[in-house]
Amino acid sequence: MRLLLMSDTHLPKRAKELPAPLLAELPRADVVFHAGDWVDAATLDLLESRSRRLVGVHGNNDGPELRARLPESAYAELGGLRFGAVHETGPAQGREARCAARYPDLDVLVFGHSHIPWDTTAAGGLRLLNPGSPTDRRRQPHCTYMTATVMDGTLTDLVLHQLPPR
Repeated sequence: MRLLLMSDTHLPKRAKELPAPLLAELPRADVVFHAGDWVDAATLDLLESRSRRLVGVHGNNDGPELRARLPESAYAELGGLRFGAVHETGPAQGREARCAARYPDLDVLVFGHSHIPWDTTAAGGLRLLNPGSPTDRRRQPHCTYMTATVMDGTLTDLVLHQLPPR
């Protein structure tokens, strides 16, 4: 099962459209995650229409229309792993322990907000993934998104994709 992970698209404020390499991943993905801060409903409509399965949440910059259509937290069991998605997890310091305590039944938590890619594992085994932002690199050298594979209850082939400058 192939996953595509993104967050913080901020369309149309930070870019006019999603980058072509990211859009090219949509037909390859079995499940698409978006960890909030869509900003416009058109991006949600696009991902809903092009994704086999979409797991999305709203973020702090999402208005009433997106909040009405998306939860604050979302959960999915995929290939034997328990996934969650949320926009904000608080400060980087103490994140692993805080998220492990808040989400004790998850194997993987996809989050956003900082625009900073993140891949760590908490002491209890919870994997924390932030794909960064494909449209707003905010103090990072590149805009980014992630892909991964779930096979036999294991997350494999995690890749942080760096997008070329716009």
